[in-house]
Amino acid sequence: MDAVETRSDEDLLAGHLAGEPGAFEGLVRRHADELFGFLLRFVGNAAVADDLVQETFLQVHLAAGSFDPGRSFRPWLYTIAANKARDYLRGRGRKAEQSLDAGGCDDSGPTPGQLLEAGEEPAAQEADVAELRQAVQAVVARLPEHLRLILVLGYYQQLPYAEIAQILDIPVGTVKSRLHAAVSQFARLWHGRHGGATGR
Repeated sequence: MDAVETRSDEDLLAGHLAGEPGAFEGLVRRHADELFGFLLRFVGNAAVADDLVQETFLQVHLAAGSFDPGRSFRPWLYTIAANKARDYLRGRGRKAEQSLDAGGCDDSGPTPGQLLEAGEEPAAQEADVAELRQAVQAVVARLPEHLRLILVLGYYQQLPYAEIAQILDIPVGTVKSRLHAAVSQFARLWHGRHGGATGR
C-alpha cells in the first residue's frame, strides 16, 4: 500500500472520494500549516486564521466531488481559502482603506523585499526582529485587499505565477503587474509611515 506522503494531492482527493480511510487526513496534514501561514498574513489574526483553515478543509470535503481532476489541487485549495478570508473581511465591515498618498519614496533604508523578509528571519535578535515583523505586518494590513492578497500569495507563499493566476482567475501578466504594484504600494506606505512619525 502506498504511503500517504508519497502520493499526489490529486490522488489523495480521489482516494477520499472513493471512501479511502486516511486520505483526507493526509491532505490536511500536508497543507494545514502552509494554509494557516497564508491566512494569518492575509487576515492578521491567528484565531480567525485557525477557524478559516478548518472552514476551508470543510469546504474541500463538501465540494470534493466537484473538483476538476484535470486541475492541480493546491490552486483549488487556495482559491477556497482566499474566498473564505475575503468573505470574513467583508463580513467584518472592514474600514475603508487608508489613502496611499502618504509620503514619498526615497532610496534610504531597507528595500521592500528586505522588509517583507523580516518575518522570515531566524530569531537571532529576537526583540528587534519581532518589532520589525509587527511593523511590516501593520503596513501589509493597510494595503487594499486585492494587493495584500497577491503580495501574500506571491511573496510569502512563493506560489508560481501560473498557480496565482488560477487562484485569482486572472492572466499571468496581470499577476506580475499586480504583484509589482503591491510591492510599490508597500514601499510608499512604509516610507509614509516614517514620514508621519517625524512630522510634516
